[in-house]
Amino acid sequence: APAPPPARHLFSDPAEVEALRGNLLAWYDRCKRDLPWRALAATEPDADRRGYAVWVSEIMLQQTQVATVIDYYKRWMQKWPTLQALAQASLEEVNELWAGLGYYSRGKRLQEAARKVVSELAGQMPRTAEDLQKLLPGVGRYTAGAIASISYGQATGVVDGNVIRVLCRLRCIGADSSSPAVIDRLWDMANVLVDRSRPGDFNQALMELGATVCVPKAPLCGECPVKQHCQAWRRKLFGNPPKVPDVEDCGVGDCPLCPPATEPWDSSLGVTNFPRKAAKKPPRAMRTATCVLERRGCHGAPEYLIVQRPSSGLLAGLWEFPSLPLAQDLQEEREREELADHLQAWMGRPVAAKSLRFIGEVIHIFSHIHQTYVVYSLPLDGDVTLDPALSPSRWVTEDEFHASAVSTAMKKV
Repeated sequence: APAPPPARHLFSDPAEVEALRGNLLAWYDRCKRDLPWRALAATEPDADRRGYAVWVSEIMLQQTQVATVIDYYKRWMQKWPTLQALAQASLEEVNELWAGLGYYSRGKRLQEAARKVVSELAGQMPRTAEDLQKLLPGVGRYTAGAIASISYGQATGVVDGNVIRVLCRLRCIGADSSSPAVIDRLWDMANVLVDRSRPGDFNQALMELGATVCVPKAPLCGECPVKQHCQAWRRKLFGNPPKVPDVEDCGVGDCPLCPPATEPWDSSLGVTNFPRKAAKKPPRAMRTATCVLERRGCHGAPEYLIVQRPSSGLLAGLWEFPSLPLAQDLQEEREREELADHLQAWMGRPVAAKSLRFIGEVIHIFSHIHQTYVVYSLPLDGDVTLDPALSPSRWVTEDEFHASAVSTAMKKV
């Protein structure tokens, strides 16, 4: 069995835990950002509405910066202020409002879960982290803990990217912070630390600290309300400790939370020695041929054909210009021919490859894909009869295009 982590990596002193809680909450009360979901959670007397408001914010904030989320959140809550309102919306409406926010499956799962609450749970949100995670699709351990603590006062911890960074620095945890064993220990720590009387505020304070002070690069240690509890800060301040067993060399290489022996402390990095992360896999490269089909509308304005993507997978259910994945390293002539064949089968009439006008290339980076869109245009005379057995499609004006559920990548195209 692996060696257990020494107590010095954990929060085992009740007096220190109490002091850390007090310092962090006092700082949060003074310095917290004014965010719309916090205002709703603090003022909404109805527990289910409060839970819904927090839930929407947490789903939007996954993989997306606060500054980007604020306007989307306000529009969402104005359009669907309750679970019941969201449950009655169409997926098309959800995708239209979500367009540009990225990770589109989040909006779809949010609506699916709202419908489940209305149809199977009598419209009442689950009240505990365990039930939230168990009963609501798209709600994982972190989101469940955030909703339960902020909305319903359950004394349960949360662990997100900000909390991982703060805890790893507080306790000099240098093992791979993405490994299941380390994540489990961090959850244990979060559950020990969470303030029993103000769990929601404490969890938000811990995340706020990571977002505004204990940031990945150039952390503001001088402004940190818990620096006296931070072992990484003390090590930076006082240098390498004498050669006695301590957190930096505890277990003599056997400690599951210490940095690997091959990655010693780098004094130039200070507290940013922590957390250590495994190297990310580079995104895979993909090429897609995209054709903007244009016709003259009945009022003389140009119209463009968009088609709907499949209901599962990347950008599920969103609309795009007709597109075709390409093999890597194809010559431009061959790319043009394959796109022409695709359009011909789709439109039911011949399309000459030479009629496709090359416009340029658009690069869009997804989290795991480096996507290059090879963009062509094709003006059409008259209408086109499309095969109804294929993907849903429609003609839109430029304004209608931007109001549709299209991805940021298609707007670049």
